[in-house]
Amino acid sequence: MSFHSPRARPRTLPLCSQMHVLLALHGRGRLVLCSSVMGVLSSCSHGPCPPTAPTGAKRTLSASSSQPPSGPEPGSQPLKTRTLSGMASKTTTTMAPKRVAHSPSLQSLKKPIIPKEFGGKVPTVIRQRYLNLFIEECLKFCSSNQEAIEKALNEEKVAYDRSPSKNIYLNVAVNTLKKLRGLGPGAGAGLNKTSGRRVVSHEVVLGGKLAARTSFSLSRPSSPRVEDLKGAALYSRLKEYLLTEGQLKENGYPFPHPEKPGGAVIFTAEEKKPKDSSCRICCRCGAEYLVSSSGRCVREEECYYHWGRLRRNRVAGGWETQYTCCSAAIGSTGCQVAKQHVQDGRKENLEGFVKTFEKELSGDAHPGVYALDCEMSYTTYGLELTRVTVVDTDLQVVYDTFVRPDNEIVDYNTRFSGVTEADLADTSISLRDVQAVLLSMFSSDTVLIGHSLESDLLALKVIHSTVVDTSVLFPHRLGLPYKRSLRNLMADYLRQIIQDNVDGHSSSEDASACMHLVIWKIREDAKTKR
Repeated sequence: MSFHSPRARPRTLPLCSQMHVLLALHGRGRLVLCSSVMGVLSSCSHGPCPPTAPTGAKRTLSASSSQPPSGPEPGSQPLKTRTLSGMASKTTTTMAPKRVAHSPSLQSLKKPIIPKEFGGKVPTVIRQRYLNLFIEECLKFCSSNQEAIEKALNEEKVAYDRSPSKNIYLNVAVNTLKKLRGLGPGAGAGLNKTSGRRVVSHEVVLGGKLAARTSFSLSRPSSPRVEDLKGAALYSRLKEYLLTEGQLKENGYPFPHPEKPGGAVIFTAEEKKPKDSSCRICCRCGAEYLVSSSGRCVREEECYYHWGRLRRNRVAGGWETQYTCCSAAIGSTGCQVAKQHVQDGRKENLEGFVKTFEKELSGDAHPGVYALDCEMSYTTYGLELTRVTVVDTDLQVVYDTFVRPDNEIVDYNTRFSGVTEADLADTSISLRDVQAVLLSMFSSDTVLIGHSLESDLLALKVIHSTVVDTSVLFPHRLGLPYKRSLRNLMADYLRQIIQDNVDGHSSSEDASACMHLVIWKIREDAKTKR
């Protein structure tokens, strides 16, 4: 290789068809590399360079053109061959990429858009996101795109109509998404097959490989574990959650009448009563109506009412009070129609009450812990008991029966009670029968758990003061008379959806939910006290 003058012009050295390296030779024979391919050149041995083509010429190197020149040194390999082999191992591949068939996706479809509304109970962005997810799942098992879109729209509308708040909508939407994924092809078969992915435990991710084989412990006070609280231990822990006498009076619980045996008294503010004894005020629409001596309406008149609660929602320009059932403004015509007006009546006739009494117990026994829930229907008298359910600490139903009211039923209130005419067709159990059973099960020291339990005790006509009320345990941020619904409490704290049946509420489900909430509350409070 002959060296030229240090002032010689730089020459391009084509190492391959896609890369050129500019080398400049200086006076002392040093090579100045003017490129960022140091790793590529390092694989080439420093041997004599082959002659290059004139400047500007293009050459394509291939495996067939890498023939050894005439007269090579014995046992040596030309620089061009070594360079090509090194470059090929680093920059080329012989495997052609696999072609993937195009599958129609949600982007290729004309997506339905949910219209925006001010003050909606669920943001439109959240509804649109879940609608898109529903469409993607429905496309997997529906015969056509139109069918998939219609089914997804229907599922989203059902979830929205059943959800009075954003949190409940999220839970209902997640359950709906799980249901749709189970309808897809291969959903059942894929459950028994293990994927080829490597499973990494949570401990390994956080603490490394030794974390899964290492145990950590902290010294704790020798207090009983909450998970082991059963029987007497649970009863003892519940004492700090009992309602005080002031809370019982404030929430409208019945107390024994000081003068009338079998009578009760309520210390809440009395409601305004009409002057005429034959005039009643409908507890659903607020209209006045006349009744006969038997309690039936004098004239037939339909009742237009809203079954949902009033809630303040932010709208354009401020706040607006709307009903949760139909999002209508306050003062609007009711969204539901009933055949006639009805009244509550439980706080007007406070007679026929019984009171729990003390009982002797053995040394290791405790008075017991139960959750209770009742369902009521409208009669000519007002709201009367039609079903009662009692649940123990293991969420097992220990007493459940339908009850025939003393007066004629005018509205079964099935939307909330879940009781139908067929349920009471063969029932002969009366309110007195239920009172006798409950007095034999409970004592005055038995802890009863419920949600707005004063309503159930008024329907049962039972006076009991050892209670844990979840509406007081989880109060509304605005205070009384506002109370949070049991459905919202289960959705917010336990991420569970209850009262989702279109056939009405279930007293056993509500009683179990109250017991579950109280036990969860005890465990959460125990964590903060450690």
